[in-house]
Amino acid sequence: MTLRLRARLLISYIVLLAVTLAVVTAALVLFLFAQPVSPAPTYERLATIARDVMQQSGLTGDSALPLGALRQLLTDLSRIAQENEVRILIVNMAERTVGFDSAGTFTRGDSITIDPEAYALPLYLRRSLGIRSEPIFGSLRDKDESVWIFTGASAVRQGVETNALLLADVRPPQTLESVLQLFGRNLALPLCQSALVGLLIAAVLAVFISSGLARSLNRLEQAAAVVAKGEQADSINVNGPPEVRAVADAFNHMSAEVHSARQSQQDFVANISHDLKTPLTSIQGYSQAIIDGAAKDPASAAKIIHEEAGRLNRMVAQLTDLARLQAGQLSMQTVPIDMGKLASAVGARLAILAQDKGITLHLQTDPMPTIMGDGDRLAQVMTNLLSNAVKYTPSGGQIWLRTQINNGGVEVIVRDTGIGVSAADLPRIFERFYQVDKARGPRRGTGLGLAITQEIVAAHGGRITVTSAGLNQGTTFTLWLPSPQLNTTVR
Repeated sequence: MTLRLRARLLISYIVLLAVTLAVVTAALVLFLFAQPVSPAPTYERLATIARDVMQQSGLTGDSALPLGALRQLLTDLSRIAQENEVRILIVNMAERTVGFDSAGTFTRGDSITIDPEAYALPLYLRRSLGIRSEPIFGSLRDKDESVWIFTGASAVRQGVETNALLLADVRPPQTLESVLQLFGRNLALPLCQSALVGLLIAAVLAVFISSGLARSLNRLEQAAAVVAKGEQADSINVNGPPEVRAVADAFNHMSAEVHSARQSQQDFVANISHDLKTPLTSIQGYSQAIIDGAAKDPASAAKIIHEEAGRLNRMVAQLTDLARLQAGQLSMQTVPIDMGKLASAVGARLAILAQDKGITLHLQTDPMPTIMGDGDRLAQVMTNLLSNAVKYTPSGGQIWLRTQINNGGVEVIVRDTGIGVSAADLPRIFERFYQVDKARGPRRGTGLGLAITQEIVAAHGGRITVTSAGLNQGTTFTLWLPSPQLNTTVR
């Protein structure tokens, strides 16, 4: 079953929360395991044993012991240490020297390293032990560098010095069981509470985030359904993360492209149906007249059939060229070309056509730095631009064909005083099958010429632009091609 976005977000948050808590728990357990065991239990156990030692030995710390009694005391301390599995030492705390060691490691007069520690016995334990003098706590180092935990009290006085009776035990090792007990007692409940709070926050975030995303995606879904029906969808304005806005922008661009392609298809169907119907009707009519013997001048009829077939052939050739150009499959012969000379030759060929229509053609085609291109295809581009200028410029008008250097390349400019292009038609003038002149008549073309022109220019690494001040204000086409002879950086 496919999970909805909200459920997926919630599950992802829960998984992330569980992983985070597991990592935190593991880190805490490892941290606790690396810490030394708390000496408090050892202090308290040794303090209890110290009470028994003081009672059994009769030590008070208030009076000095005679030599015989001291010898008996040391014997008793050795016995008590063995019975309680502890170590008993008598240490001069001022000089840090050992007077007695039940373990026998230190001999009389040996120095010892002692690290006192501030610790207070629980009040109930102090009362039960009946300790009057303040006990001392800390750790000491044996000769083998092992650490012992001790609890001591001032108990034995020799001369004017009072020595401390220390009961010591080896520092216990850290165990996993003790760590888990400590963790469960102190940290488990806060972690569970944090997990519950995190789960509630995750649920709220999942609902909040998924609701915003779902609204945006629903709008995209509805707009996509409109496009799928063949209708023009309104532009979508989506608030949200950059990724969602990027998807909305991409959809708006796609919708515009789909609309443009559909419009081009509709233009093609409308244009091609007329442009095919006219020559086919002529071919069918005149061929039938020849077959029936009704043609008064069969040669003239055959000529018309030939011309109309040529017209159809040119239309098919244009469609084929456009398809190959867009697919990058049209082969071109690249050679060095002087666009000034090429423009002059094209202008000379079309000057007679312009003169017959009463149009003045101005040629300003100075020699230019060479560009690398296909001369036939570039001649096709300029022929198309000039022939369009002648076609859409009324008698008495003027056309300028000029070449110049600009922006690291060569420009060819075709300007006329013809019918111009409206602001609505200007952005679509290079679309396939688009007709600026909607009227049917001899001036009407296939709507492919400028599309082919743009593709040829793009194949040469150049660009072509068009400007017009509006209807009856003339039109200017600017063709730019890069020249390897010019070092100016292209902007």
